[in-house]
Amino acid sequence: MPRFGKKSKERLKGIDTRLVNVLNELVKIMDVTIIEGLRSEQRQEKLLKAGSTKTKFSKHIEGKAVDLAPYPIDWEDRDRFHYMGGMIRGIAKQLNVPVRWGGDWDSDGETKDNKFDDLVHVEIRG
Repeated sequence: MPRFGKKSKERLKGIDTRLVNVLNELVKIMDVTIIEGLRSEQRQEKLLKAGSTKTKFSKHIEGKAVDLAPYPIDWEDRDRFHYMGGMIRGIAKQLNVPVRWGGDWDSDGETKDNKFDDLVHVEIRG
């Protein structure tokens, strides 16, 4: 059974327990790696200037967002990212945790209407 490695566990420190619970269930089903969790305002500003994010006020700063990817990472395999996003949303619904995934920002089930795909991003809604 897949489980989080040392780096992924470290990157989950400071993240909202509800989101960590969802991700702990996800990793039982598929192997994923945590890319980034809690972020400083300075790091967010740097990412904004680099064009790697679209917002100055990220949920990462509050500990309510995580970037993750199916492992091993294949950036070209969008299907695996969509599968992961669906699994996250299903698990979150079962646990009654309001989440939003960057592959379907408005959570309407239509993934082709995004203006900005962020397939690695999941956050607590609200």
